[in-house]
Amino acid sequence: MNYEAVREVDPAVADALAGEVDRQRDTLAMIASENHVSEAVLEAQSSVLTNKYAEGYPGERYYGGCEYADEVEQLAIDRAKELWGAEYVNVQPHSGSQANMAVYTAVLDPGDRILSLDLTHGGHLSHGHPANFAGQVYDVENYEVDPEAGRLDFESIHERAERFDPDLIVSGFSAYPREVDWASFQAIAEAVDAYHMADIAHITGLVAVGVHDSPVGIADFVTGSTHKTIRSGRGGIIMADAEYGDDIDGAIIPGTQGGPLMHNIAGKAVGFEEALQPEFEEYARQTVDNAQALGDHLEKHGFSLVSGGTDTHLVLVDLRDSHPDVTGKEAEEALEAVGIVLNANTVPGETRSPFVASGIRAGTPALTTRGFDADACETVGHCIAEVVDNLGDEAVMAEMSDIVDELCADHPLYE
Repeated sequence: MNYEAVREVDPAVADALAGEVDRQRDTLAMIASENHVSEAVLEAQSSVLTNKYAEGYPGERYYGGCEYADEVEQLAIDRAKELWGAEYVNVQPHSGSQANMAVYTAVLDPGDRILSLDLTHGGHLSHGHPANFAGQVYDVENYEVDPEAGRLDFESIHERAERFDPDLIVSGFSAYPREVDWASFQAIAEAVDAYHMADIAHITGLVAVGVHDSPVGIADFVTGSTHKTIRSGRGGIIMADAEYGDDIDGAIIPGTQGGPLMHNIAGKAVGFEEALQPEFEEYARQTVDNAQALGDHLEKHGFSLVSGGTDTHLVLVDLRDSHPDVTGKEAEEALEAVGIVLNANTVPGETRSPFVASGIRAGTPALTTRGFDADACETVGHCIAEVVDNLGDEAVMAEMSDIVDELCADHPLYE
């Protein structure tokens, strides 16, 4: 990764790219939505397919010269169908948010009603936050997790749905550490005559190999990201029954997008092929084992975990019990200073601004890609606890920074 061609044209960008490689090598990526793709995926994403316009779909393009674009996109579609067992797949969304936009566009009219999880309780902006297009175009109401248990309360959600009478219910979340009961959401949707969209952006890889139950074949629509736990080319994906295929296709192009990013679709195809290999299931299981080891260690150090633990790739720490005077943002900044990169996050019953927050969210997908096991993640948990317990203590910070350096050296990235 020398970026020699870039350096000849633009040394400033080359320096930034080289710096980013070093940053990723020398820090622990624990933002739950991040991962490290393989060099094969990187190569596919930087391919000459970036030059090709390919509006339309395989065999039905607006432009000529699409024979190889067709081949690559069809490979991505076929592999996705095999991974998730879907009848219909669209791999053209530029992101998970745009996958959600396309579903809304396909089946809703402006002003229709969406019921989704509140952002501070673990939902996502694209599920209807007022600052997002979804909250501006549609009438959105939120359900919440039980503030004490930190878990979904389906009786309460059903009551909310009966009162609100939504046209679409969204399940799937960005900061919910427990396995989701898709069938219960589907039953609620059917009871109020609503569509059900399951957004599995964070857990696409876990779902693909059965480490988390799948909503495919249960929910009307399943959307996701392709660069998180599935570890493929950056972008989004939509899965549904075949009967919705034409509506979704039209909602992507011309509805919400123009030409697909064919180089990213190539990255998706390569990443999906990697996920079809037996070792990917081992990776997914280890990702969850690592998150549980991390959470257990933090609990032993007196930290409170939302819902009391995790079934997935992330832990959500509520600092209010153990560190009431420490904000999530302060913890995030202190941890980044020693090389642990995670994010401040809101927690159920949040009283602080989301830009400050009362919690931190930590994920293990990228660590697991680097070869971390449960013992190594316990060591990471020790570092997190020591930093947060001793904010501003330079000796502790230096000691934890040394441990992080050793962990990075023992688990090299992009050698």
